[in-house]
Amino acid sequence: MTVEIRAFAAADEDAVVALWEEAGLTRPWNDPRADIRRKLSVQPELFLVAVDRDAVVGSVMAGYDGHRGWLYYLAAAESHRGQGIGRRLVAEAERLLEAMGCPKVQLMVRPDNAGARGFYDALGYEPFEIWATGRRLIVDGPGGPPALA
Repeated sequence: MTVEIRAFAAADEDAVVALWEEAGLTRPWNDPRADIRRKLSVQPELFLVAVDRDAVVGSVMAGYDGHRGWLYYLAAAESHRGQGIGRRLVAEAERLLEAMGCPKVQLMVRPDNAGARGFYDALGYEPFEIWATGRRLIVDGPGGPPALA
């Protein structure tokens, strides 16, 4: 396998958005291109892609707020699933976060996404008994979400 993990580059945008759409990560109320622009303004080195030759076949966004790290938009192309790309992306994001002094990393998974839950379980992630809440400050899409997502 010739898959390379590297930082996102501007030329990757269309391929990354298509990957997220294929993986079911996009929602009408979250503009993925706006999310990319926002990420590029804050810790862009923590936005990683997996590339097979010239094709983007995986992605992950990570962030560190000084207290904990977060993972978002982890995806592997359907054509490349089962090859360890997701595991490699998570491991590299964790390595970069730890190098920044990040003591722990968290993520959010929709309750009905059993595949993602199983994936993270296998990596040693533990579910929390918490109530997640939030408030939208900028509405990206028409009408906004049915509930914060």
